[in-house]
Amino acid sequence: MKVAVFSTKPYDREYLDKINSSHTHELTYFDASLNAHTTNLTTGFESVCVFVNDKMDRATIEKIAANGIKVIALRCAGFNNVDLAAAAEKKIRVVRVPAYSPEAVAEHAVALILTLNRKTHKAYNRIRENNFSLEKLIGFNLYQKTVGVIGTGKIGSVFCEIMLGFGCIVIAYDKIESAELKEKGVTYKSIDDILQQSDIISLHCPLTPETHHLFNSYAFSKMKKGAMLINTSRGGVINAPDAIEALKNGTLGYFGMDAYEQEENLFFKDLSGSNIEDEIILRLMSFHNVLITGHQGFFTEEAMEQIATITLKNLSDIENGLPTDNEVKI
Repeated sequence: MKVAVFSTKPYDREYLDKINSSHTHELTYFDASLNAHTTNLTTGFESVCVFVNDKMDRATIEKIAANGIKVIALRCAGFNNVDLAAAAEKKIRVVRVPAYSPEAVAEHAVALILTLNRKTHKAYNRIRENNFSLEKLIGFNLYQKTVGVIGTGKIGSVFCEIMLGFGCIVIAYDKIESAELKEKGVTYKSIDDILQQSDIISLHCPLTPETHHLFNSYAFSKMKKGAMLINTSRGGVINAPDAIEALKNGTLGYFGMDAYEQEENLFFKDLSGSNIEDEIILRLMSFHNVLITGHQGFFTEEAMEQIATITLKNLSDIENGLPTDNEVKI
C-alpha cells in the first residue's frame, strides 16, 4: 500500500522502516503535519499515517477523500483529532494503535510525581553549580498517601499497580470498574470523592466531550488544598487558565503535564531559537511547582517498536482483506 506518513521525526522513520522490512508498504515521509492546508501532499497515495496533532477534521477528510485516500492509520491510541462521521461518509477506514506500551506512559506519570515531589530536577541543577544546599528541596513520603486515578484502562491499571507497590492508598473512577484492580486493593469512588480525598490525582482518561475540561475551576475548588495533579492523557482534559488560577491561590500544590491543549503549535518541535507566543504555557512554565514534558510519556524503545508493528499490521490487514480489532467506528 502506498502510504503518506505525516508528522514524522527521525525516530519514527527508524522504527517504521525497521518493521516495514516484514511488509511491502511504500512509505513516504513528510515532516509536515496533515491538515486542510497540506492535503495536496496526499495525492497519489492510498492511505495516510498520522499522529496526535494532525488535524483530521471534516475539511481535511473531504480533501484527502477527493485525492483517493481510503485509510487513515493513527500511530496512537487516541482518535479525538479525527472526525469519524466525516470519515464514515467518505468511506475512509480509520485504524489506531489501542495499546502499545501502557507501562511507558504509566511509568512516565510516576516519574513526574517523583520529580515534582523530591525536586530532583532542581537538585541536579544546583549540584552542577556546586550548590549542595538542601533548602527548599523537601518532599513527602508516597507511602500511605491517597492517590486518585481517573481512568483505569490499560494505562490507568498499570499506574494503579505501581502506586500500590509504593504503599499508597489507591482510589479510582471509571465507568467500567475493574474486578482485578478491586482484588488488588483499589477502591472505586465518585469523581467528587477523588477530588476531595486525594493527595495526588493522575489522569488516564481519553479526551471526549464528557471529559473535555473535566478539570476546571469547579474541580480545582473541590481538590484537597496543595494536592498534586498529573496529566499524561490529553491536554484538553484540563482547562489550563483555571489550572493557573488554582496554582496562584495554592489550591493546586504541584502540576505535572505531558499534554497541553494547544500543543500542536509547540510539542515535537525545537523552538529553542524562537519566541514562544503562547501566553498560557509561558505562565505555566513560570511556576516553580509545575513540571512540563513535551508529550514524552509514550517515548520508549518498546513503545516505538510496538507502535510501528501495530500500525503496519493494521495497513496490511486492510490491504489483504483481513479483519482487524483496531478499527475505529462511530
